[in-house]
Amino acid sequence: MTQEHQEEGRGWSAARKGVWSRLRFTSLRLRLVVVFGLVALTAAVSASGIAYWLNRESVLTRTQDAVLRDFEQEMRNRAGSLPERPTQDELQRTAGQMATSSQRFTVLLVAENPDGRTVYGSSGGLNGFSLRDVPVSLREAVTERQKITSNNTYPHHLYWQRIVDGDTPYLVAGTRVIGGGPTGYMLKSLEPEAKDLNSLAWSLGIATGLALIGSALLAHAAATTVLKPVQRLGVAARRLGEGKLDTRLRVSGTDELADLSRTFNKAAEALEKRVADMAGRDEASRRFVADMSHELRTPLTAITAVTEVLEEELDSEAGGIDPMIEPAVRLVVSETRRLNDLVENLMEVTRFDAGTARLVLDDVDMSDQITACIDARAWLDAVDLDAERGIHARIDPRRLDVILANLIGNALKHGGSPVRVSVREDGAEGAGDGGAVVIEVRDHGPGIPEEVLPHVFDRFYKASASRPRSEGSGLGLSIALENAHIHGGEITAANSPEGGAVFTLRLPRDVSARSASEKDAGIGDEGAEGDA
Repeated sequence: MTQEHQEEGRGWSAARKGVWSRLRFTSLRLRLVVVFGLVALTAAVSASGIAYWLNRESVLTRTQDAVLRDFEQEMRNRAGSLPERPTQDELQRTAGQMATSSQRFTVLLVAENPDGRTVYGSSGGLNGFSLRDVPVSLREAVTERQKITSNNTYPHHLYWQRIVDGDTPYLVAGTRVIGGGPTGYMLKSLEPEAKDLNSLAWSLGIATGLALIGSALLAHAAATTVLKPVQRLGVAARRLGEGKLDTRLRVSGTDELADLSRTFNKAAEALEKRVADMAGRDEASRRFVADMSHELRTPLTAITAVTEVLEEELDSEAGGIDPMIEPAVRLVVSETRRLNDLVENLMEVTRFDAGTARLVLDDVDMSDQITACIDARAWLDAVDLDAERGIHARIDPRRLDVILANLIGNALKHGGSPVRVSVREDGAEGAGDGGAVVIEVRDHGPGIPEEVLPHVFDRFYKASASRPRSEGSGLGLSIALENAHIHGGEITAANSPEGGAVFTLRLPRDVSARSASEKDAGIGDEGAEGDA
């Protein structure tokens, strides 16, 4: 894959991550908009439904009452003036006159002529309004004679019903002339009213849609108002997590978000003060250790010189030391050497903590470097080296020597012979542009107890509480780990399935190829070998 394609792929990946990030950021905003929209939609639909139902009943009732009132009046005036047994021509003429009323409905009159036959008169002609268009239930109600009571003075009443024919609504009504005469039916189209109601429904639907859009905009504005302080709080929290302890929020208002901002500012201020106090105590502690170490170096130099003289006397053939005090002299010599190593280690740890050291990089052959470390300490007979020549790395040789001395010395002291040191190259992803070098130091001892493994690199950690005094200072492995870290590497400890402990050192092939922030991590140019 070419570099251009790789950059394009990274661009698409970054774009996708940006989209997902915005979606995650706006999830609360979306929920607010959806909730506002649902509430507004429910309210608008409910209000529109109630308004439509009320207007529908009002329009239909008004039209219906006017039509029935006019039909009843026409039946009383015109149909009531007909003889009890009219002819078909009289019925036809009267039906036509009744249809010309102000409401313009269609009329059907039914009666018996003088010959006793049933005749019909329709204002719609032969193919117009007929008895088949009248619902059976309505016809039965119209023709049924009611019982005369004190509350019901007439045997016949006006009945009406709404029907739909071919998607067109109609009002059908019927009654009989009181005292004998024709039966009249009326058919009135409600299509104009239906159109008006459809227009009203469309208007209410549009109003509902506008209300929904308005509520969404209002929800967006409200969400922005609410979430903007939350967003600022999130940004401030991230800055605080990045170590910018002077981060503060601008507080305005007296609402809950303002109280939250004030609480955040108080917490940030308390955290800044606490961290400043801790940093001051830490700095004072480091300064104390550094000053103490420097102050100890002067008397230690003199004591070391004296112990060297005493050691020469112990090794001389002349026997210059009284045999009675020889054990005490040897104890003084060993403890002086141990104290000297401890002071050097403390100074090294102080440099790591203060970040005052710098790397001195050089291109070294790993095999030669490990051989030199082993040879300088006379460990050639106790260590098996499995390292091919030609594996180069750009590192700090002196600090690598400190790491190797501590790892190999620790294996010889606490493990079991033989100690095997192997070197291999690793080009796995994440090891840097130049890959990595992996050094394994394995012994054949009993291994490291499981409860000790997490603490082997802790400062002054002793694996056995019953042996508080040991030949080492308890700082050797922690110094080795710090030296690995400043190279951008790592050291891990584990137990081999075949027995013994295995320490694995992983270092980048080229430390100078790391980012500028990693290169300026604060690596010293001085150090101590430490103890194993």
